[in-house]
Amino acid sequence: MAPLIALVVGAALARLAGLAGVDPLDGWHPALRVGLALMFALTAFAHFAHPRRADLIAMVPPRLPRPDLLVTVTGVLELVGAVALLVPATARWAAAALALLMVAMFPANVSAARRRLTLGGRPVPPLPTRIVLQILFVGVAAVISFGP
Repeated sequence: MAPLIALVVGAALARLAGLAGVDPLDGWHPALRVGLALMFALTAFAHFAHPRRADLIAMVPPRLPRPDLLVTVTGVLELVGAVALLVPATARWAAAALALLMVAMFPANVSAARRRLTLGGRPVPPLPTRIVLQILFVGVAAVISFGP
């Protein structure tokens, strides 16, 4: 749930900053970019921090090669995408790329839920919850990519 909290709190604080006069954050579209960037920065760091890294490696479906390398690459892509979301000229493309990345990584979430793995000592979200979160996250990325 930490990614959801980061998205919501980040977007809300950015929107409040926009309302308080920070012109680049004046509107929901830029606020959502900040919230999604915060969410991806948070999730990216988990790809490199022990013990979460080991949990993420375990989430990779067993049939895929080099789960450690896959976790590293996806972490780098998430971090680059988070930074690119904050640059107006690249935000739309970054959001689209991150949406595709989330879709590509979704099988790992399904695998983890089916195998009842843990993340940070807590059970991964059950599959129905994960599906709803995934739809929300991809939807926010789509709004950023195709919105105003």
